[in-house]
Amino acid sequence: MTRAEFMGRLRRGLVGMPTAAAADIASDYETHFEDGAAAGRSEAEVAAALGDPDRLARELRAEAGAQRWHQEKNPSAAAGAVFAVLGLGAIDLLILLPIFMSVVGVLFGFFMAAVGLFIGGGAVMIAGPFAGFPGGVATAILGGIGLMAGATALGALTAIVTILLVNATVWYARLHYRLLKPALGEQSPADGKF
Repeated sequence: MTRAEFMGRLRRGLVGMPTAAAADIASDYETHFEDGAAAGRSEAEVAAALGDPDRLARELRAEAGAQRWHQEKNPSAAAGAVFAVLGLGAIDLLILLPIFMSVVGVLFGFFMAAVGLFIGGGAVMIAGPFAGFPGGVATAILGGIGLMAGATALGALTAIVTILLVNATVWYARLHYRLLKPALGEQSPADGKF
């Protein structure tokens, strides 16, 4: 494989990453080719030592997503980390995607239930005293506050479980990467050995 072919495939695999990060990665791999040429190695030898550019791109995207999640801890970073991990392997995708989507669906359901309970509690608290709520004004206000507090607790628990799920996904990605790393051989670019 030539330098141009390798770099083209690597760049295509990095599409969707932040531009600066993708440019830095591409620059690093260009340097590997320059160093190899300076050492008298052919482009094909350097490309073979670096490994499959598609696999490298998936692993680099997964690692970048995991690092972003650990730095930012926001929904966008969580989604990026999860999708980067899912991109690591097609078999994992076929096995994990149905399970993952089921869990995400349940979490989304709990989140929507929390929002509904909070809005319902506010409506009971505000409209209950004027609508002749059974038990009187105090019962309506306290019932509404209770529903809103329950909704807040449900939302907080859902957020905690979501964060744990994202952390578990990132942990799985790193484990997956560590398992794949020996397959890359002794000349892995992450080790700096060429």
